[in-house]
Order: sequence, then C-alpha cells, then structure tokens
Amino acid sequence: MDVRIYNTLSGVKELFEPVTPGVVRMYVCGPTVYDYSHVGHARTYVTFDVVRRFFEFIGYSVIYVQNITDIDDKIINRAIKENREWKEISDYYIKAYLEDMDKLLVKRAYIQPRVTEHISDIIDFINKLIAKGHAYVSSDGSVYFDVDSYMPYGELSKIKRNELKPIELGEGKRKVYDFALWKAFKPNEPYWESPWGKGRPGWHIECSVMSSKYLGEEFDIHGGGQDLVFPHHENERAQSEALFGHKWVRYWMHTGLVTVLGQRMGKSMGNMVPLRELLSKFKPEVIRLYLLGTQYRSPLEFSFEGVENAAQSYEKLLSSVELLIKLSKELEPSYKLGEKELAVMEDLVNIEKGFLNAMSDDFNTPVALTYLYKLHSIVKGIIAYNPTYAIVSKALHLFQDFSNVFGLFEKQFTQITEGRGDLTEKVIDLLIEVRQRHRKIKDYETADWIASELRKLGIELEDFKDKTTWRIKQITPS
Repeated sequence: MDVRIYNTLSGVKELFEPVTPGVVRMYVCGPTVYDYSHVGHARTYVTFDVVRRFFEFIGYSVIYVQNITDIDDKIINRAIKENREWKEISDYYIKAYLEDMDKLLVKRAYIQPRVTEHISDIIDFINKLIAKGHAYVSSDGSVYFDVDSYMPYGELSKIKRNELKPIELGEGKRKVYDFALWKAFKPNEPYWESPWGKGRPGWHIECSVMSSKYLGEEFDIHGGGQDLVFPHHENERAQSEALFGHKWVRYWMHTGLVTVLGQRMGKSMGNMVPLRELLSKFKPEVIRLYLLGTQYRSPLEFSFEGVENAAQSYEKLLSSVELLIKLSKELEPSYKLGEKELAVMEDLVNIEKGFLNAMSDDFNTPVALTYLYKLHSIVKGIIAYNPTYAIVSKALHLFQDFSNVFGLFEKQFTQITEGRGDLTEKVIDLLIEVRQRHRKIKDYETADWIASELRKLGIELEDFKDKTTWRIKQITPS
C-alpha cells in the first residue's frame, strides 16, 4: 500500500519509500526529564504511536527509537533549586514519563537510549566534525558547530542565513549563531572528561549520535513537535549531514502545537495541563480519541469540554463493540448472505477502504475516524436489529482493525482473545467427553479417530481407569 507523508523539509506530501524495503526506521525526540509530561507531550507521542501502529498494521517492520534527555540545563537548574542530585531528578521523571505513557497505551519504543549512556559516542562524533572542519574548540574549552560550513542550514525551518540570531551565549564563538556541541565545565555542574577538558554534551548533538547509532547514517522518519523544528532539528540536520556527507533523514514529521486560549501550552506560559491530571479524570482511550480528532500537523486548541465530548463519543463506540462481541458469541456460525446482507457487507468494505485511504494520506486520523463513526451507525442502525453471523464478524473485525491502529478497544479485544483460550479448553474437554461416550458403547473406531485427529493438532491424550487427561505436545505438520 502506498503511503504519503508530509515532509517538513520539502513542504509537500511525498510517497513513502523507505531506505530498506519493508522496514521503517523511525526516530522521535523524547522528553527532557525535569518535570511531568503535559498534554502537548501526549499529543506528539500518541501521534507517532499511531504512525508506528499503522505501518505495522499494513505489514512493515518498524524499528522505533526514542531518546531520553537525562542531562540538560533544565534538569541541572531543578536539581540546584531543590537541593537534589541531577541524576535523582532525571531518574524520577523518567519513571514518571514511562508510567504516564504506559497508562496512555503508547507502545514503548524498541530502543530508548539515554544521553549519559552515550558520552563516548558523542565525543567521537564531535571529534570527527572537528577533523572535517565543521566544528572548532573555543577559548573556554567548549566546542561549537560552524554553521557557515554547512550551506543548506535553514532549509528545514525556512530561516534565511541573514535572519539568524544568537542561539546561545558562549565565549570564543566565531559567529553568534554557531551552536554548542560540547559545553565546558561550570562550577556545581556535572561533567565528563573529554579531549577539550571537563564538560557535558550540548542539547542537539545527542539526537544525531543516538539516532545514527541505532538506525544508521540514513533513516526514514524523524519526528517531534513543531517547536523542535528550530533550532533543535535544524541543528541536528546540519551536524549530521556535515559529518556523513549525504542526506540523513528522508521524511521530517512534526506535530502541531497544543494551545490554550490561543497561547502555546507550556510551563513557562502558566497554562500547562499535566497529563496525570487528565488521566485521573478520563479513560486513556478517551484522551487518545480526543487527540486524534485533529489532524496531527494542525494546532490543537485544548479544552476540557472537548475531552468531555470525546468521552461521550467513546462510550457510544464502545457500546457497539460490546454489542458485536455479545452477538458473536450468541449467533450460530453461518456465512450465507442475502441481498440485504450483501448491501451491508459492501458498506463495511467501503468503510475499510476509506479508513485505509485516509491513514495512508499522511495519517489523516480525523477523516479515518469518520469511518469509525460510520461503522458505529451501521451497527446501531442495521446489525442490532437484523444480526447475521457473517456481518457481525466483519464489523467486529473492522473494529479490531481500528483498535490496532488507534489503540481504542484493546481491553475488549484482549478479553475476547483470553476468552477464546478458555473456549478452546472447553471444546477439547467436550471432544474428550464425546470420545468417552463412544468408548462406553464400544465404538472404538470413532473414539480412536477423535484421539488421532486431536494428536494431529498437538493434543496428546492419556487414558486412566475412570478418566482421560490431555496436554499440548506439538503440532504435527500437515
């Protein structure tokens, strides 16, 4: 299936063509762990969770890497303010972040590297940049990237060279817009030894190092919030392509800002809504449904009223899922379809097509969700009054597809799976009882046939005087 992605770099939707066919290498900037996550974080991580889920759903293998920034000015400042060790701060908020994401049903990245675990890799990366003439050591022992040495600088953020302003203060910088790769040691700050003296990594270098280490010198998707386009991602791209000498990331994806009364949500703005607060009031599925109701690149104006509306919508959708589960257990298996059933089946097929088309068009979740609501309408308007096994099965299968991608009904479908496990045991016990009855009437041919067929399925029987036990051994290839 063709997937088109809006690339921040080109400003247009592009056909997705991965570096390796069938594999998606995706890196998403993770949290700087100095405080609890808020709704803005939730939006970004739910978005890329759905991107990952959709690629997996259509058959790709996804290698998902998300870093954790566990050393940074904000972490150090909080540690100083609270008179605690910086590592105590980062460890505490890493745990809190992972707990919140687990509750929000965000699947964990396969690899979640921390900055402090990759200091030697960072030093090696910087050394190579210096050797190639793209970085220099300043008078105070810091190392800066020479922005003028990388001509495409500004293409990602659409900022022209003459519009660049000082990004950060520092002694010995050649240009005010050069940025730090390595920060020289300051009193009361943590440090590591390096060829340029004691210090610690700059913010931007970490993502270049860890993404290339785990995904290679060219990978498919780099994601994050829109606020990271400049300077973070611009600087990442500059230092990476300067070192590797070729295109580093194929598709840049960015989620729109979350706003409150038109202002960007953030701690400094005083309008931050902690994710934990939201999770204490609403089901995680409701929060996901709310966040996915706006196209990921567009701004999201947050309101509790909007989440309340999502909660009502979710309960309606859930009622359809539960009805279908109930009907699937009650109806006798039959796949005969009359004229009316064929028309409903055609509607369900069109819902499936519409959902796939919307998601393959730059992961357009608001449009994809309209097909989920159409499915709900069909369940409530037709299936509930004239249920047939084939239609119920197809509708339930579609709800499971939506759930696999959006993470909305996982509990319900997990219960079905577990229930099927219980049902399997009951069916085996029933077959053994049937076999026992045939043995009692000395119909050994039928009894032996049942035992033989069960053995082909990997189920071994053992007869005792008054009972028969079974165990799963191995499946005989057919």
